[in-house]
Amino acid sequence: MTLKTQPKSPVMHTTHIRKDKSQIVINAVTYVLVTIFCLMCILPFWMIIASSFSSEEGIRRTGFTLWPADKSTFSYELLFRSPDQMIGAYIVTICLTAVGTLIGLFLISMTGYALQRKDFPYRNGIMFFIYFTSLFSAGLVPFYLLITQTLNLRDSYLAILLPLLMSPWLIVLMKNFVKAIPHEITESGKIDGAGDFRIFYSLIMPNLKPALATIGLFLALSYWNEWYYSSLFLTTKVTYRPLQYHLYNVINKVASLKNSVAGSNVVITDLPGETLKMATAVVATGPIILLYPFVQKYFVAGLTVGAVKG
Repeated sequence: MTLKTQPKSPVMHTTHIRKDKSQIVINAVTYVLVTIFCLMCILPFWMIIASSFSSEEGIRRTGFTLWPADKSTFSYELLFRSPDQMIGAYIVTICLTAVGTLIGLFLISMTGYALQRKDFPYRNGIMFFIYFTSLFSAGLVPFYLLITQTLNLRDSYLAILLPLLMSPWLIVLMKNFVKAIPHEITESGKIDGAGDFRIFYSLIMPNLKPALATIGLFLALSYWNEWYYSSLFLTTKVTYRPLQYHLYNVINKVASLKNSVAGSNVVITDLPGETLKMATAVVATGPIILLYPFVQKYFVAGLTVGAVKG
Protein backbone atom coordinates (compact mmCIF):
# COMPACT_ATOMS: atom_id res chain seq x y z
CA MET A 1 0.00 0.00 0.00
CA THR A 2 1.51 3.27 -1.04
CA LEU A 3 0.97 6.54 0.72
CA LYS A 4 0.18 9.52 -1.43
CA THR A 5 1.61 12.82 -0.28
CA GLN A 6 -0.68 15.77 -0.42
CA PRO A 7 0.53 18.30 -3.02
CA LYS A 8 1.42 21.75 -1.73
CA SER A 9 -1.16 24.41 -2.14
CA PRO A 10 -0.21 27.09 -4.70
CA VAL A 11 -1.14 29.74 -2.14
CA MET A 12 1.21 28.27 0.50
CA HIS A 13 3.99 27.90 -2.05
CA THR A 14 3.62 31.52 -3.16
CA THR A 15 3.59 32.73 0.46
CA HIS A 16 6.75 30.75 1.18
CA ILE A 17 8.51 32.30 -1.82
CA ARG A 18 7.42 35.77 -0.71
CA LYS A 19 8.78 35.15 2.79
CA ASP A 20 12.09 33.96 1.35
CA LYS A 21 12.38 37.03 -0.86
CA SER A 22 11.44 39.40 1.97
CA GLN A 23 14.02 37.75 4.27
CA ILE A 24 16.69 38.13 1.60
CA VAL A 25 15.83 41.82 1.20
CA ILE A 26 15.91 42.37 4.96
CA ASN A 27 19.27 40.59 5.29
CA ALA A 28 20.73 42.57 2.39
CA VAL A 29 19.57 45.90 3.84
CA THR A 30 20.90 44.92 7.27
CA TYR A 31 24.31 43.98 5.90
CA VAL A 32 24.53 47.20 3.92
CA LEU A 33 23.62 49.33 6.94
CA VAL A 34 26.06 47.47 9.22
CA THR A 35 28.82 47.82 6.61
CA ILE A 36 28.18 51.56 6.30
CA PHE A 37 28.19 51.93 10.08
CA CYS A 38 31.47 49.98 10.36
CA LEU A 39 33.07 52.16 7.70
CA MET A 40 31.91 55.26 9.55
CA CYS A 41 33.65 53.94 12.67
CA ILE A 42 36.83 52.72 10.95
CA LEU A 43 37.50 55.59 8.56
CA PRO A 44 38.24 58.19 11.28
CA PHE A 45 40.82 55.87 12.85
CA TRP A 46 42.31 55.16 9.45
CA MET A 47 42.49 58.89 8.74
CA ILE A 48 44.31 59.45 12.05
CA ILE A 49 46.87 56.75 11.21
CA ALA A 50 47.35 58.09 7.67
CA SER A 51 47.78 61.65 8.96
CA SER A 52 50.33 60.55 11.55
CA PHE A 53 52.55 59.22 8.75
CA SER A 54 52.25 62.44 6.72
CA SER A 55 54.53 65.44 6.74
CA GLU A 56 53.39 68.73 8.22
CA GLU A 57 53.72 70.41 4.83
CA GLY A 58 51.61 67.68 3.22
CA ILE A 59 48.84 68.18 5.80
CA ARG A 60 49.01 71.92 5.27
CA ARG A 61 48.76 71.52 1.51
CA THR A 62 46.18 68.73 1.04
CA GLY A 63 44.51 68.50 4.45
CA PHE A 64 43.58 65.25 6.16
CA THR A 65 43.20 62.42 3.67
CA LEU A 66 42.81 58.65 3.74
CA TRP A 67 46.35 58.17 2.45
CA PRO A 68 49.56 59.75 3.81
CA ALA A 69 50.53 62.97 2.03
CA ASP A 70 54.32 63.15 1.61
CA LYS A 71 55.03 60.12 3.79
CA SER A 72 57.07 60.95 6.87
CA THR A 73 57.80 59.32 10.23
CA PHE A 74 59.23 62.46 11.80
CA SER A 75 56.37 62.71 14.34
CA TYR A 76 57.10 59.21 15.66
CA GLU A 77 60.82 59.92 15.70
CA LEU A 78 60.12 62.99 17.82
CA LEU A 79 57.92 61.04 20.23
CA PHE A 80 60.48 58.25 20.64
CA ARG A 81 63.51 60.54 20.71
CA SER A 82 63.81 59.66 24.41
CA PRO A 83 62.90 55.97 24.35
CA ASP A 84 63.55 55.49 28.06
CA GLN A 85 60.93 58.12 28.90
CA MET A 86 58.40 56.57 26.53
CA ILE A 87 59.03 53.03 27.81
CA GLY A 88 58.85 54.27 31.40
CA ALA A 89 55.57 56.05 30.68
CA TYR A 90 54.14 52.84 29.18
CA ILE A 91 55.27 50.78 32.19
CA VAL A 92 53.76 53.25 34.68
CA THR A 93 50.46 53.39 32.81
CA ILE A 94 50.23 49.61 32.38
CA CYS A 95 50.96 49.03 36.07
CA LEU A 96 48.45 51.66 37.19
CA THR A 97 45.83 50.23 34.84
CA ALA A 98 46.36 46.62 35.91
CA VAL A 99 46.59 47.25 39.66
CA GLY A 100 43.83 49.85 39.74
CA THR A 101 41.45 47.72 37.69
CA LEU A 102 41.94 44.62 39.83
CA ILE A 103 41.61 46.42 43.16
CA GLY A 104 38.74 48.56 41.89
CA LEU A 105 36.82 45.53 40.65
CA PHE A 106 37.27 43.79 43.99
CA LEU A 107 36.05 46.79 46.01
CA ILE A 108 33.20 47.74 43.67
CA SER A 109 31.89 44.19 43.42
CA MET A 110 31.90 43.73 47.20
CA THR A 111 30.22 47.12 47.70
CA GLY A 112 27.54 46.37 45.10
CA TYR A 113 26.89 42.95 46.65
CA ALA A 114 26.65 44.32 50.20
CA LEU A 115 24.27 47.11 49.18
CA GLN A 116 22.02 44.56 47.48
CA ARG A 117 21.83 42.21 50.48
CA LYS A 118 18.32 42.33 51.92
CA ASP A 119 19.65 41.53 55.40
CA PHE A 120 22.03 44.52 55.41
CA PRO A 121 20.21 47.09 57.60
CA TYR A 122 22.06 50.27 56.55
CA ARG A 123 22.12 49.71 52.81
CA ASN A 124 19.59 52.46 51.95
CA GLY A 125 21.39 55.08 54.02
CA ILE A 126 24.81 54.23 52.59
CA MET A 127 23.39 54.16 49.08
CA PHE A 128 21.98 57.64 49.64
CA PHE A 129 25.41 59.03 50.55
CA ILE A 130 27.00 57.32 47.54
CA TYR A 131 24.36 58.71 45.21
CA PHE A 132 24.62 62.15 46.85
CA THR A 133 28.32 62.40 46.01
CA SER A 134 27.52 61.80 42.35
CA LEU A 135 25.39 64.96 42.35
CA PHE A 136 27.41 67.26 44.60
CA SER A 137 31.12 67.52 45.37
CA ALA A 138 33.26 69.73 47.60
CA GLY A 139 35.27 71.04 44.66
CA LEU A 140 38.85 70.95 43.48
CA VAL A 141 40.51 72.87 46.32
CA PRO A 142 39.39 70.58 49.19
CA PHE A 143 40.25 67.55 47.06
CA TYR A 144 43.72 68.94 46.33
CA LEU A 145 44.32 69.71 50.02
CA LEU A 146 43.13 66.21 50.96
CA ILE A 147 45.62 64.54 48.62
CA THR A 148 48.60 66.84 49.27
CA GLN A 149 48.20 67.94 52.90
CA THR A 150 46.12 65.31 54.69
CA LEU A 151 47.30 62.17 52.88
CA ASN A 152 50.73 63.56 51.84
CA LEU A 153 50.56 61.84 48.45
CA ARG A 154 52.16 64.56 46.34
CA ASP A 155 54.66 63.07 43.85
CA SER A 156 53.24 59.61 44.56
CA TYR A 157 51.49 57.30 42.12
CA LEU A 158 48.93 56.61 44.85
CA ALA A 159 47.56 60.10 44.19
CA ILE A 160 46.49 58.77 40.78
CA LEU A 161 45.58 55.24 41.85
CA LEU A 162 43.27 55.97 44.79
CA PRO A 163 40.83 58.57 43.38
CA LEU A 164 39.91 56.35 40.42
CA LEU A 165 39.38 53.11 42.35
CA MET A 166 35.67 53.62 42.91
CA SER A 167 33.00 55.89 41.52
CA PRO A 168 29.32 56.24 42.47
CA TRP A 169 28.19 55.41 38.95
CA LEU A 170 30.13 52.14 38.83
CA ILE A 171 28.84 51.16 42.27
CA VAL A 172 25.25 51.74 41.19
CA LEU A 173 25.93 49.79 37.99
CA MET A 174 27.36 46.84 39.93
CA LYS A 175 24.44 46.97 42.37
CA ASN A 176 22.03 46.60 39.45
CA PHE A 177 24.06 43.69 38.09
CA VAL A 178 23.94 41.91 41.45
CA LYS A 179 20.18 42.48 41.60
CA ALA A 180 19.80 39.96 38.75
CA ILE A 181 21.28 37.20 40.95
CA PRO A 182 18.60 35.43 43.04
CA HIS A 183 18.86 36.03 46.79
CA GLU A 184 18.22 32.32 47.32
CA ILE A 185 21.84 31.65 46.29
CA THR A 186 23.04 33.59 49.33
CA GLU A 187 20.56 31.81 51.56
CA SER A 188 21.68 28.40 50.28
CA GLY A 189 25.27 29.29 51.13
CA LYS A 190 24.25 30.27 54.66
CA ILE A 191 22.40 26.97 55.08
CA ASP A 192 25.59 25.12 54.13
CA GLY A 193 27.49 27.09 56.78
CA ALA A 194 29.50 29.37 54.47
CA GLY A 195 30.57 32.80 55.66
CA ASP A 196 29.79 36.07 53.90
CA PHE A 197 33.11 36.29 52.11
CA ARG A 198 32.97 32.62 51.07
CA ILE A 199 29.45 33.15 49.69
CA PHE A 200 30.61 36.19 47.77
CA TYR A 201 33.76 34.54 46.38
CA SER A 202 32.36 31.09 45.58
CA LEU A 203 28.72 31.75 44.68
CA ILE A 204 28.34 35.39 43.64
CA MET A 205 31.57 36.13 41.78
CA PRO A 206 31.15 33.34 39.16
CA ASN A 207 27.78 34.86 38.21
CA LEU A 208 29.27 38.34 37.84
CA LYS A 209 31.63 37.68 34.93
CA PRO A 210 29.73 39.93 32.47
CA ALA A 211 29.48 42.67 35.09
CA LEU A 212 33.17 42.40 36.00
CA ALA A 213 34.17 42.59 32.33
CA THR A 214 31.97 45.63 31.72
CA ILE A 215 33.05 47.59 34.78
CA GLY A 216 36.64 46.41 34.39
CA LEU A 217 36.73 47.88 30.90
CA PHE A 218 35.45 51.22 32.22
CA LEU A 219 38.06 51.20 34.99
CA ALA A 220 40.87 50.27 32.61
CA LEU A 221 39.92 53.07 30.21
CA SER A 222 39.79 55.63 33.03
CA TYR A 223 43.27 54.67 34.25
CA TRP A 224 44.72 54.47 30.74
CA ASN A 225 43.39 57.89 29.72
CA GLU A 226 44.24 59.62 33.00
CA TRP A 227 46.34 62.78 32.77
CA TYR A 228 44.56 65.39 34.90
CA TYR A 229 45.52 64.03 38.33
CA SER A 230 49.07 63.57 37.04
CA SER A 231 49.25 67.26 36.15
CA LEU A 232 48.03 68.18 39.65
CA PHE A 233 50.05 65.88 41.88
CA LEU A 234 53.17 64.80 39.95
CA THR A 235 56.04 67.30 39.66
CA THR A 236 59.46 67.15 38.05
CA LYS A 237 60.68 65.01 40.97
CA VAL A 238 58.92 62.02 39.43
CA THR A 239 61.12 60.39 36.82
CA TYR A 240 58.40 58.70 34.79
CA ARG A 241 54.90 60.09 34.27
CA PRO A 242 51.84 58.25 32.94
CA LEU A 243 51.64 57.92 29.18
CA GLN A 244 48.87 60.44 28.52
CA TYR A 245 50.56 63.13 30.60
CA HIS A 246 53.90 62.43 28.95
CA LEU A 247 52.38 62.83 25.48
CA TYR A 248 50.58 65.96 26.65
CA ASN A 249 53.90 67.47 27.72
CA VAL A 250 55.53 66.61 24.39
CA ILE A 251 52.77 68.39 22.45
CA ASN A 252 52.98 71.43 24.73
CA LYS A 253 56.76 71.65 24.38
CA VAL A 254 56.57 71.54 20.60
CA ALA A 255 53.77 74.12 20.56
CA SER A 256 55.70 76.47 22.87
CA LEU A 257 58.83 76.02 20.73
CA LYS A 258 56.90 76.98 17.60
CA ASN A 259 55.44 80.03 19.35
CA SER A 260 58.79 81.14 20.77
CA VAL A 261 60.48 81.26 17.36
CA ALA A 262 57.45 82.46 15.43
CA GLY A 263 58.81 86.03 15.20
CA SER A 264 62.45 85.12 14.58
CA ASN A 265 64.34 84.08 11.48
CA VAL A 266 64.45 80.41 12.48
CA VAL A 267 62.73 78.12 9.97
CA ILE A 268 60.30 75.74 11.68
CA THR A 269 58.37 74.54 8.65
CA ASP A 270 59.21 70.89 9.28
CA LEU A 271 58.39 70.99 13.00
CA PRO A 272 55.25 68.81 13.35
CA GLY A 273 52.07 70.12 14.83
CA GLU A 274 48.94 68.38 13.57
CA THR A 275 50.83 65.23 12.59
CA LEU A 276 52.30 65.07 16.09
CA LYS A 277 48.81 65.13 17.59
CA MET A 278 47.75 62.29 15.30
CA ALA A 279 50.85 60.28 16.21
CA THR A 280 50.16 60.72 19.92
CA ALA A 281 46.60 59.52 19.36
CA VAL A 282 47.90 56.37 17.67
CA VAL A 283 50.49 55.74 20.40
CA ALA A 284 47.96 56.32 23.18
CA THR A 285 45.00 54.34 21.83
CA GLY A 286 46.75 51.48 20.03
CA PRO A 287 47.51 49.20 23.01
CA ILE A 288 44.20 49.68 24.83
CA ILE A 289 42.25 48.77 21.67
CA LEU A 290 43.83 45.31 21.82
CA LEU A 291 42.13 44.74 25.19
CA TYR A 292 38.58 44.99 23.86
CA PRO A 293 38.46 41.74 21.79
CA PHE A 294 39.26 39.71 24.92
CA VAL A 295 36.35 41.17 26.92
CA GLN A 296 33.90 41.76 24.06
CA LYS A 297 31.87 38.62 24.76
CA TYR A 298 31.40 39.47 28.43
CA PHE A 299 30.97 43.18 27.69
CA VAL A 300 28.03 42.56 25.34
CA ALA A 301 26.51 40.09 27.79
CA GLY A 302 26.94 42.61 30.59
CA LEU A 303 25.08 45.30 28.70
CA THR A 304 22.08 43.00 28.26
CA VAL A 305 21.87 41.91 31.90
CA GLY A 306 18.53 42.96 33.28
CA ALA A 307 17.01 43.51 29.85
CA VAL A 308 13.43 42.47 29.24
CA LYS A 309 13.37 38.95 27.82
CA GLY A 310 10.39 37.52 25.97
